[in-house]
Amino acid sequence: MPARPPRLKQRRDFQRVAGKGARAARPGLVLQALPVPGHPLRVGFTATKKIGNAVVRNRTKRRLREAARLLLGDGRVQGFDLVLIGREATAERPFGTLMGDLRGALKQAGVPLSERVSETAS
Repeated sequence: MPARPPRLKQRRDFQRVAGKGARAARPGLVLQALPVPGHPLRVGFTATKKIGNAVVRNRTKRRLREAARLLLGDGRVQGFDLVLIGREATAERPFGTLMGDLRGALKQAGVPLSERVSETAS
């Protein structure tokens, strides 16, 4: 089971990624990515009041955290600070489609996602 990637928590880190990082938008999320060579991967999550009440915002962030854990929790991606921003569609979007949105946004932002090695090959 993949571990949770370390988190961005301080406002100045979010602002630094927003100001200097690459941006990729998808229907289910917006990704901001900033290369930080020599540092571990860190991920931050945000959802604005524009997308709904606290229940909807919390659901949105939970879904983004799980998608990030599944795609980035294996520790293969290093040297990036990422911010995932929820959109109105995030809370209700099918989870497989949301994962596809995240994969595409990571690719567009230049974050190298190594494909998992096939377990059937021996």
